Amino acid sequence: MNTLTVTTTSPADTWNLGKRIGERLHLGSIVALIGELGCGKTCLAQGLCAGLGVSQGYVNSPTFTFINEYSGKLPVFHFDLYRADDVGTILDVGVPETLVEAGDGVAIIEWAERIWPLIQGEDRLEVRLTVVSPEVRDISLVGVGEKFKRLLQELTKG
Repeated sequence: MNTLTVTTTSPADTWNLGKRIGERLHLGSIVALIGELGCGKTCLAQGLCAGLGVSQGYVNSPTFTFINEYSGKLPVFHFDLYRADDVGTILDVGVPETLVEAGDGVAIIEWAERIWPLIQGEDRLEVRLTVVSPEVRDISLVGVGEKFKRLLQELTKG
């Protein structure tokens, strides 16, 4: 199985899905979050971090700093590339170098489509969030690579 679609009916559901995924992430994981503004990417990222043992008070969207690093059972590198609208900005803020560092932890990338050339060849979990209504989200999970395909199978088992 390399694709799983989940419908969440509240921010708490989205957060809980993130937590379940985060508990299953491994060293070197890349989670690519894709979706429109306000679709729940940061909420899901907070759940991912909770599953990785990061204290919740620390996790917020790093929109103005681009990258936050958190300590958990693995180091977490949380990217928010909303304001990185050109290659120059992506290079200036050190995204390629930090992605290399993230190999020693987990990379969670909001607006991941802005750096597809940097992650396209990597194993990753692609998470596409779609707004259905103010509370409801369809979340499509695509596992690229065997580890992420297994992760999706584990999620279906509970």
